[in-house]
Amino acid sequence: MSAVTTTTGEAVRAAAGTGLAPGARRSFWRRFRRHRVAVVGLVVLVFLGLCAVFAPWVAPYDPEQQNLRLVVNGRPASPSLERPFGTDQLGRDYLSRTIHGARVSLGVGFVAMAVAITLGASLGGIAGYFGGHLDMIIMRIIDVLLCFPPLLFLVALLASIPSAPPLVVMLAIGLVFWMNVARLVRAEMLSLREREFVQAARALGSPPLRILFRELLPNAISPLVVAASLGIPAAILLESTLSFLGFGVQPPTASWGNMLTPAVRYLREGAWWIGFFPGLMIFVTVLAFNFFGDGLRDALDPRSRLE
Repeated sequence: MSAVTTTTGEAVRAAAGTGLAPGARRSFWRRFRRHRVAVVGLVVLVFLGLCAVFAPWVAPYDPEQQNLRLVVNGRPASPSLERPFGTDQLGRDYLSRTIHGARVSLGVGFVAMAVAITLGASLGGIAGYFGGHLDMIIMRIIDVLLCFPPLLFLVALLASIPSAPPLVVMLAIGLVFWMNVARLVRAEMLSLREREFVQAARALGSPPLRILFRELLPNAISPLVVAASLGIPAAILLESTLSFLGFGVQPPTASWGNMLTPAVRYLREGAWWIGFFPGLMIFVTVLAFNFFGDGLRDALDPRSRLE
């Protein structure tokens, strides 16, 4: 987790301070297309997103429907033409559960980062723009919260909420990501608050909060977009870890993380597909987001030049 956060921080700092002017959209798209692996990542993410949105129509079976006749001597049914991903230990179609699991796993990433960006951008913007004692208080709170390991904090939090619904898990994960976003936005505010357009807004009598939310934060959109694109896969990995440990999304709701829970037991019995397919989806999704985030960072950063 710390490695993912460090990599995210370095990439976001490289893109910080760059804004996408209205007349630069063509240049942005041209530079993004030159980053071929980023385009591949975007195509993969669009495909996964469509599968998640239309999961009830794409999935061939009900993901929670059990068919114990397919389980032979307690062993899940292996992949076949009828069921390409096989079944789990309860006879549920694994392809259908993998497709529906995309809704939860991708939803966790997007909702968690929405919470992190909303909270982090607001508090970081206030700290950076107003400064003084308010800045010191907010930053010291962030320093204290960053001392807690994210995984242990979430385990302790979710353990106190038996059978937490997926939305609670998403919101909880968002609470461990907002601190880095706040520090990023604060740094942006420190560099923007003395610019000419801000001084002009002050001279016209605009109230401080209007200047912050109408003038300053829109100019920090580019680094926030990069932060989100690199933070979403970190949130997906964290949810997968929590669900694998039994503290995340609870069965029968399918997520890629809780689908991995029985993998250790059945791997010894030769049911390799129990762990392979959800693990593959996590790997492909995180890799696609990382590729997309790298391309987005390079396209938004005018100092970066692709070969």
